[in-house]
Amino acid sequence: MRIYNSETRRKEPFEPREEGRVALYVCGVTAYDVSHIGHARAAVVFDVLVRNLRARGYSVVFVRNFTDVDDKIINRAAEENRSSEEIAEQYIQAFSEDMNRLDVLRADYEPRATEHILDMQAIIGKLLDAGYAYATSEGNVYFRVRSFPDYGTLSGRDVEELKAGIRIEHGEEKEDPLDFALWKRAKPGEPSWSSPWGEGRPGWHIECSAMSEKLLGLPFDIHGGGQDLIFPHHENERAQSMAASGGTFARFWMHNGYVQVESEKMSKSLGNFVTVQDVFREHLPEVLRFFLLGKHYRSPLDFTWPAMQDAEKALKRIYQARVNMGLALDQGEGKDTPLPEEITEEARQLMQESLDHLDDDLNTAACMGNIFSLIRLGNRILEDKGWRKSRQGRELLQGILEHIRSTGDILGVFHRDPETFLDELRRFKAEQRGVDLDQVQRKIRERQEARQNKDFSRADALRDELAEMGITLQDGPQGTDWDME
Repeated sequence: MRIYNSETRRKEPFEPREEGRVALYVCGVTAYDVSHIGHARAAVVFDVLVRNLRARGYSVVFVRNFTDVDDKIINRAAEENRSSEEIAEQYIQAFSEDMNRLDVLRADYEPRATEHILDMQAIIGKLLDAGYAYATSEGNVYFRVRSFPDYGTLSGRDVEELKAGIRIEHGEEKEDPLDFALWKRAKPGEPSWSSPWGEGRPGWHIECSAMSEKLLGLPFDIHGGGQDLIFPHHENERAQSMAASGGTFARFWMHNGYVQVESEKMSKSLGNFVTVQDVFREHLPEVLRFFLLGKHYRSPLDFTWPAMQDAEKALKRIYQARVNMGLALDQGEGKDTPLPEEITEEARQLMQESLDHLDDDLNTAACMGNIFSLIRLGNRILEDKGWRKSRQGRELLQGILEHIRSTGDILGVFHRDPETFLDELRRFKAEQRGVDLDQVQRKIRERQEARQNKDFSRADALRDELAEMGITLQDGPQGTDWDME
């Protein structure tokens, strides 16, 4: 397995610190608002990483935190005349519900910052003792950026260039504009905790250093998050943790790319802010997950509603292919027509490559490309009656089906019962368009009766009525099925 390490800027062979066991920490959300599609991408990407590692036989200890004390949470609480605890709890629950619908597995540990205040204070104490930090007369504690020579390595930033763009705010007692807060003095009405430096609360960056070390130990294997976190959050995390411990913090750093909307940065001010719930109103959650995995995780991803429609069609095609192959297998064997060796070899190669792509820096896009190639190969077998009925053909179809499903288990898409998914999709679309499902079923039954009575003009009229409702019919040996385009 190879992973692109953001710190070294190259792919590297991945070997965990402890054989067979992977320690993974991913920065979670700040709980002050509902999740947007950028949050969803990060969650889905690292969910697939965990699934793939476990599928390869690794035991994974996965930690994803919640920031439940922060300026944004405090401001939201003040606006709504509620407590910070209430705000954080509301949006932690909302995030969890969204992730459940996206089939994102729960992390093994989901710590909250406020549960680890003492752990943060312990690290701050070490930094003060070693001269990497200093306390001010007002009760703030800052990290001395220039005391850590390796600062900027992760993000590729130059300290002198950074200093040119930063100014000390009025009232701050920083020695250097670059220095960042480890502990903040309490302001009236804000949540606060006792500390050796007075009542206050932690800075943002120190929480992840404390929680990752407490739950995983140092150095842990992989630290993940969105590309937007590389600077300053992850750069500061890395600096303070390495300064306090005297050693490596995270062995690998992984960052997923940005999600844009219509080729522009997503922003509330631009009016293009898309939440997970916005998408769920238009598409099934699995469609969003499929879309998010359609590009390599490090590449920028451009969200558009037409692209979501394309993702829905592609996902539907995979499920329909599973249905078609399953029906062919149910029909029984026929004449044992030899299957060309190149067909079997092509299938074997496509299956192996799809898994290899996942082991090559989690290339989900290339993996799904192989799945579609397998479907095309399966369709070739289905179209040839001799191959379809033969022992070799049936065995290969069975192997393709199992591979699609098991690969779907790793990706978290196209792995459900196909009939259930397709029924859920058409019902979702019918309800979106205000179509009465009882009326649809009634017209289908009436059409079946008309056909049985050889009243074909009536049957055709009913088909036309359903077509006007957006319903297409498929007549088959098992009866009539319907769909919505």
